[in-house]
Amino acid sequence: MRVTRPGPRREATMHDTPLISLIAIGLVLALVGGLVAVRIGLSPIVGYLLAGIAVGPFTPGFVGDAPLAPQLAEIGVILLMFGVGMHFSPKDLWAVKSIALPGAIMQIAVATAMGAGLAAWWGWSIGEGLVFGLSLSVASTVVLLKALQKRGTLATDNGRIAIGWLVVEDLVMVLVLVLLPPLASLLGAVSNAADAADAAAAATDRGTVATVLVTLGKVALFVVLMLTVATRVFHWLMRTATRTGSRELFTLTAIALALGTAYLASHFFGVSFALGAFFAGVVVNSSDDSHRAAADLQPLQDAFSVLFFVAVGMLFDPAILVDEPVRVVAVIGVVVVGKSLAAALIVRLLGRPQGTAMEVAASLAQIGEFSFILGALGRSLGLLSDDGYALMLAGALLSIVLNPFVFRMVVRPTPVPGPAAA
Repeated sequence: MRVTRPGPRREATMHDTPLISLIAIGLVLALVGGLVAVRIGLSPIVGYLLAGIAVGPFTPGFVGDAPLAPQLAEIGVILLMFGVGMHFSPKDLWAVKSIALPGAIMQIAVATAMGAGLAAWWGWSIGEGLVFGLSLSVASTVVLLKALQKRGTLATDNGRIAIGWLVVEDLVMVLVLVLLPPLASLLGAVSNAADAADAAAAATDRGTVATVLVTLGKVALFVVLMLTVATRVFHWLMRTATRTGSRELFTLTAIALALGTAYLASHFFGVSFALGAFFAGVVVNSSDDSHRAAADLQPLQDAFSVLFFVAVGMLFDPAILVDEPVRVVAVIGVVVVGKSLAAALIVRLLGRPQGTAMEVAASLAQIGEFSFILGALGRSLGLLSDDGYALMLAGALLSIVLNPFVFRMVVRPTPVPGPAAA
């Protein structure tokens, strides 16, 4: 087992402005990295992650203030999840429910089992294997949207199925984020399969079941309040801001709803920032001003999304690519090959044609933002080691790099209609 050594402790070069230094240098490097990545046919996210690695503690040169990175990442998560909520359409999901719902759930189960199987082979605990497997099971919505937009297939049937599939994955991960903290002690206590029964019995004695029920009750109360009381309040606030005629007040209203709801959800209901922001986005999406809110917040979401990936890159130690190449290849095998083949088979079993199966498979051949969020939570709860987190980050970075090539290999280009024959 490789033990990740912490990077050298080096201070930022600008002692009095660490936040400005990190944001300025991080964004400049992200711009350069993103432009280079796009120029060579990769996702710009690759450039953002590399920018984070460049300002992280494991590479020479400028080192950003490490304690600031998680906070920037948290703001990025809030705005990312708010955006996911604003783009969540129950109508679109309902249209592809017959394939997206069972398909995504089965694919998550298979990919999680593959990741957990690798972890068990490496001697990790059941809890760590579960978190690791789940982090490998969910694809990046950001990467998928960009890939479909580039191919011009976002509005096609296959594109809608892929997006619906990803929405179901995101919803499952939101539920996982809610349940993981109250189950952390149980999962951390299980070191092998033989201990499972004893741990389950002990969990009842320690009140773990009661804790889970209380947590679910808080979440249910939060959701009910958001869909009833908060809906009226949010819509009234947005109408009031619109009537002022001030664009900055309207934008400020949307930002305040996103960040304020995330904070209140965490402070009073004990749920994650991500869940609070997601439901804030869902409520805003139901208002008459949702399109304007989405348009006004897009630049801010883009900027903090970049900072989110930069902050994630700061946590990645490139040495793992040299120290643990076999394990890195195994992780890539699960994400790019195993998960994709499972998805293709599931789509075929659900009665869809080969073309749909291949496009969905290519869409899922990567992992991204939810993997980072879940991995960070597992790490903070003591359920995922630094080594496991580094392997997950390596899998994300390399799978995002490989995803355009996977599309080119397995998905035929969309035919462009030619002139009608005479």
